[in-house]
Amino acid sequence: MEELARLAGITVRTLRFYRERKLIPPPRRAGRIAWYDDHHLARLRTISALLERGHTLNGIAELAEAFDHGRDVADLLGLGAPTDETPVRLTPEDLADRFGPDATPENFAASLDLGYLGIDGEQIVHISRSLLDASSALVQEGIPLSAVLAAGKQVRDHADALAEIFTDVILTHAPESDPARLRPLAKRVMEAELSLALDRRMRQNP
Repeated sequence: MEELARLAGITVRTLRFYRERKLIPPPRRAGRIAWYDDHHLARLRTISALLERGHTLNGIAELAEAFDHGRDVADLLGLGAPTDETPVRLTPEDLADRFGPDATPENFAASLDLGYLGIDGEQIVHISRSLLDASSALVQEGIPLSAVLAAGKQVRDHADALAEIFTDVILTHAPESDPARLRPLAKRVMEAELSLALDRRMRQNP
């Protein structure tokens, strides 16, 4: 316990408090010895990063309980509704391979905050292979992952606004239509408009 607390940068008293609040899973017991591992350390570092971002211990406890006790990871990630995106299961090593030194607890917490990542047992689940591949490609181009995630939050806000526009149009003018059937049309319009907007921006900034 003392070694885990030292590596996590917290006191033993704080670690005991986290255990009592069930923010971390219990250690593996071997007789009278309690063994902690890298998963406990990763959880503690994530808790610290979430606290720094303004999350409360109660909110973190709810997340931890949901992750550890059977709530479906698709629900946690907002994938209960039909989607074209494919979730990806990863290990911490997979994230390190993709993002290198940018695979920090702070960026992990930001990804959890955005809903890009969830935890299912000992595995990490990314909400979308497309977003994961695009994010790692941008990082390989030299863009910090923190900047990619900040841009992702902005894109999310705009995407929500666009989705609301299309939903309102469908509900107002074609309430009997199947929204799933009209989904590809909405995507085609957004992709075409984004392509044209990029053309305009590149002409302004050659």
